[in-house]
Amino acid sequence: GDDNSGRKVITFSCCRMPPSHQLNHTRLLEYLKYTLDQYVENDYTVVYFHYGLKSLNKPSLKWLQTAYKEFDRKYVRSYSVLPSVIFKSLLTISFSFPRYKKNLKALYVVHPTNFIRILWNIFKPLISHKFGKKITYLNYLSDLREHLKYDQLNIPQEVIRHDENLRRKQKGKLPPVVKVPPPRPPLPTQQFGVSLQYIKDKNRGELIPPVMKETVSYLKRKGLQVEGLFRRSASIQTIKDVQKLYNQGKPVNFDDYHDIHIPAVILKTFLRELPQPLLTFECYDHILGITSVESSLRVTRCKEIIRGLPEHNYVVLKYLICFLHMVSQESIYNRMTASSLACVFGLNLIWPSKGTASLSALVPLNLFTELLIDFYMNIFNSRTVPGE
Repeated sequence: GDDNSGRKVITFSCCRMPPSHQLNHTRLLEYLKYTLDQYVENDYTVVYFHYGLKSLNKPSLKWLQTAYKEFDRKYVRSYSVLPSVIFKSLLTISFSFPRYKKNLKALYVVHPTNFIRILWNIFKPLISHKFGKKITYLNYLSDLREHLKYDQLNIPQEVIRHDENLRRKQKGKLPPVVKVPPPRPPLPTQQFGVSLQYIKDKNRGELIPPVMKETVSYLKRKGLQVEGLFRRSASIQTIKDVQKLYNQGKPVNFDDYHDIHIPAVILKTFLRELPQPLLTFECYDHILGITSVESSLRVTRCKEIIRGLPEHNYVVLKYLICFLHMVSQESIYNRMTASSLACVFGLNLIWPSKGTASLSALVPLNLFTELLIDFYMNIFNSRTVPGE
């Protein structure tokens, strides 16, 4: 899932750890490295569910030593996904290699025990104040809603039941059912969280949503050569303020914010908050099949899939991919190749209708997006849409 700043979220659930004698720790280490490879080059968030870690399933000290050696400088900054027995190692690593944790923007420890709190108090004097601000203890699952898209998380039932038990012990009864007020109808000027058709109808038939047109235009003028464009996050409050201005139909001047990453985050946020992904739910399974297509035929297959999009989605997608192709052409300056951009935009363009994309789905989703960017001219030259 994503947090409220659009950063990817990595979760680690201790209750899913099998007994140590049944676990192939070498494969676990490879899996952790593979997972982190998907995200560590960009800003990301870690959610650590502590419940379920017991003496039976704690990794051995020998494995921790192996993991420490395997996690080179690229992975050191991501070491926080390991269980609480590694929490001490995490703090030590963070102290020893401060510049390798910069892309980890937040670490949420859910259902912490006194042991974790004691460890933190012991090592707190050795850890930079800046890193310490990234760690947040959350006693209940509901606290996560303030920080990220809770409904996107795949939380084990064991953790949910443990959370309910904690609340029951605290209050002596199950928490009351909270009545959620019905959603308010969108404003006529709404840009976020509404369909492309709604925006078109409220903007005199314009196919490209105003928020997309303005962010792309601004980034074309001032952001094409910015290193790490689309990789960095921005102030959560600032993003909310800008969204509010757009939704109220008020003008937005990005020069006022003195941060080129704000329009970049706004663009990603707009795509992510569409009720249906730009590539549509119907295309999801077709896109997953791209890896089974022979390499020489993949661009042709991309054209076939794109050709099946509704006209409006096609026009907006073409506009976006044209811009991303331009960004990739400046990769010598911005370090954002088609592959890098695909890792950022893949899950902002397509996601399943139920639940979240699995780890195995990332490869075909990102590959499809990379092909769109790399072969933009070839893929989008065969279809003309009236009013484009």
